[in-house]
Amino acid sequence: MRIALLTEGGYPYVNGDAGLWCDRLVRGLRRHEFDVYALSRSRRQEDEGRIPLPPQVARVRTAPLWTAEDDGVLYGRRARRRFAECYDALASAVCAAGPVGAPAESSATEADRFSTFADALYGLAELARDEGGLVGALRSETAVRALERACRAPGADRAAREARVPDLLAVAAHLERALRPLSLDWYEDDGLGAADLCHATSGAAALPGLLAGHFHGVPLLVTEYGVQLRSHYLTAGEAPPAVRSLLAAFHGGLAAETYRRAAVITPGNTHARRWQERCGADRAKLRTVYPGMDAGPFAEVGEAPEDADPDTLVWVGRVEPAKDIVSLLHAFAEVRKEEPRARLRVVGAPAGPEGEAYLGHCRVLAAQLFPDEADGPHSVGANPVSFEEIGGPELPTPADAYASGAVVVLSSVVEGFPVSLVEAMLCGRATVSTDVGAVVEVIGGTGLVVPPRNPRALAEACVALMRDPERRERLGAAARARALELFTVEQNVAAFHGIYLEIVSHTPVRRVVLDDAGDPLPFAAPAESHVPGRWTDPTARLVARGGPGWAMPDAAPVPVAAAAPARARAFGPGSGPGSARASASGSASASVPASAREGA
Repeated sequence: MRIALLTEGGYPYVNGDAGLWCDRLVRGLRRHEFDVYALSRSRRQEDEGRIPLPPQVARVRTAPLWTAEDDGVLYGRRARRRFAECYDALASAVCAAGPVGAPAESSATEADRFSTFADALYGLAELARDEGGLVGALRSETAVRALERACRAPGADRAAREARVPDLLAVAAHLERALRPLSLDWYEDDGLGAADLCHATSGAAALPGLLAGHFHGVPLLVTEYGVQLRSHYLTAGEAPPAVRSLLAAFHGGLAAETYRRAAVITPGNTHARRWQERCGADRAKLRTVYPGMDAGPFAEVGEAPEDADPDTLVWVGRVEPAKDIVSLLHAFAEVRKEEPRARLRVVGAPAGPEGEAYLGHCRVLAAQLFPDEADGPHSVGANPVSFEEIGGPELPTPADAYASGAVVVLSSVVEGFPVSLVEAMLCGRATVSTDVGAVVEVIGGTGLVVPPRNPRALAEACVALMRDPERRERLGAAARARALELFTVEQNVAAFHGIYLEIVSHTPVRRVVLDDAGDPLPFAAPAESHVPGRWTDPTARLVARGGPGWAMPDAAPVPVAAAAPARARAFGPGSGPGSARASASGSASASVPASAREGA
């Protein structure tokens, strides 16, 4: 089948988020053909290049989210009226009191508001396709005045009514950036319209998939290892109240529409799943699929846990404030009081300018907490805390970093899916972690968990493991067994293979695709179209049972293989008799791994 892989700030860029996971998925599904549609976040990301792609990637189309020049499109009178109507409706839904939520669990008024939001979104998309772009219109004074009218209208949210001109300009600019995918040229018949399935690898990348479904009926699969709406809430704290309220309403409505239109939603853990349910996702669509990790590089370390230094604690990850290395340093000061020979190795590179500043702060704090102590008058003291990066002579690989200590520590205050924790488990290391994000779900009783921002509890847990080698070995072995069972590449690829089959087998016929020999390609038609025999009209069955002759139609029954495309055109994607017969007969069901069926 032909998969359109939708990414935002990730694959196939070298420094993209979740790029490694996407690469493993694409390489693991060699029998499928992939088209990659990538939204980049910065010029630096584009300049650093892309990773080598496997042969099953047929083409790559990219577009920047970090910049967009005015498209120069001059709207006529009708186009200006269409834009004003659609943008007014979008602004009214965003500015109304209360968040835009799922209509199934709310009042009729809220349902109407949600419907208005969705209709306005697709109206803007249709206008962008008809006129050749939307960037200039979204930056126009018309858009700002529409936001102002919506904020001053009766029934507007209290925070929205307090919005001032700078707030309105900030919101308009943010909406322009968020709606840039509407102006892309990806939605032709030979673009996203030619895919059998759109797979959005994050919530932010789902907007092109929504439009592919709206214009061409392409089914959408959404994978989220970190919920986009949650990330927005965490990063919008410094904005004015009016800006926070309006942007939360917009992103809430976009998330609810994404979950409503998606055929299947695959959260990466239960923590993300709970967020999706609260944002309007239907439980019947949810399948928990854990990220796939390559266990090979960690096999040698995991099979020899006795080689670890019992006096060394290891922290591995990206250096940034959310990792709370400051609390870790204070906890290590308590550890040194109980275990004077203890060492702490902080291994990781800073994440951007903020990470650089935070790393400098941590270095200064470590120097203050642990002044260099010399063994004699002619020797140089050595600080028990070291800050290192993977790739140096001592730690050439991540496996070497985990192998350098007997206990791996995670001290985060905010965490999605803890990749470093899984890597430590694959290495057979005992772990001490803070109770954030999906940590408890990943650990599953194979490590110690303490409250976040509690240095004393973190220190006590580390000391307990450092003093008990048998317990360390037992927890490390259990952690490795759990990681190999749940978090490997093979488990992840098998789960998505089954989900792909499930979605496509339930999708009505949209087009007939032939191979070079002129034969229909698999998945160009749903499973029920291949059932041998003929579909007969109910009136024909009535005559066969002795019913009145006038009920018999003149036309002969039509074979289902020929009738299916016509039904699909008549009823549209996801509806009509074809899909009903498929679910009734069970012929459209696909074999899905147990991990992919969780939560169905």
